[in-house]
Amino acid sequence: MEAIVLAGGLGTRLRSVVSDVPKPMAPINDKPFLEYILEFLNNQNIKKVILSVGYKWEVIKDYFGDKYKDIELVYNIEKEQLGTGGAIKDSLRLTKNDEVYVLNGDTFFDVDLSKMKLDSNLIEIALKEMKDFDRYGVVEIDEDGYIQNFKEKSYYNQGFINGGIYLLKREIFDDFNLPKKFSFEEFLENNFQNLKAKGKVFNSYFIDIGIPEDYEKAKRYFSENFIFR
Repeated sequence: MEAIVLAGGLGTRLRSVVSDVPKPMAPINDKPFLEYILEFLNNQNIKKVILSVGYKWEVIKDYFGDKYKDIELVYNIEKEQLGTGGAIKDSLRLTKNDEVYVLNGDTFFDVDLSKMKLDSNLIEIALKEMKDFDRYGVVEIDEDGYIQNFKEKSYYNQGFINGGIYLLKREIFDDFNLPKKFSFEEFLENNFQNLKAKGKVFNSYFIDIGIPEDYEKAKRYFSENFIFR
């Protein structure tokens, strides 16, 4: 299997604690955050990862090179900011499989990727149940997992959030006339019915290092729970 990792983030909200590196290279216990993602993918038998990179991409290439353990690394360099949708669409050119995983380079969601499946749906999103939160929007699904609605960021007592891991068909964009630069999240919100989009709920550990508070939480979690094989 192949995966695309969106690793072009500027990390502006992390500048107070991490500067001068792309957000996925933020150090967590002497290793860049991206290394934890690649280790996670290697442990799940992913053999090829397309790193969608932009800001200071040379830092990533110099550190990892063209291989991480059993994974071939391919760099898709954004000459200009393409948005998450544009980055995924452009990176799909470098894949060969009919189905491809996509991961955000600034979140870690410890799911079993093999549990994600596609049939007539063009995409499945890994969802995480959260309680008492206001940083994320909510994804509503029916009893069969089909997405019914995306709700705006607000305070929620309980809800499923988008965990930043997708399994999608390589032709997901083929029937759409899209600009070069677009948001994948907005694309999903506008087209989830046409895509027959589904969500799968996982109870696994989830962390988004986008703000300093959670960046510190990630350091504590990985020091106690993550083993490099």
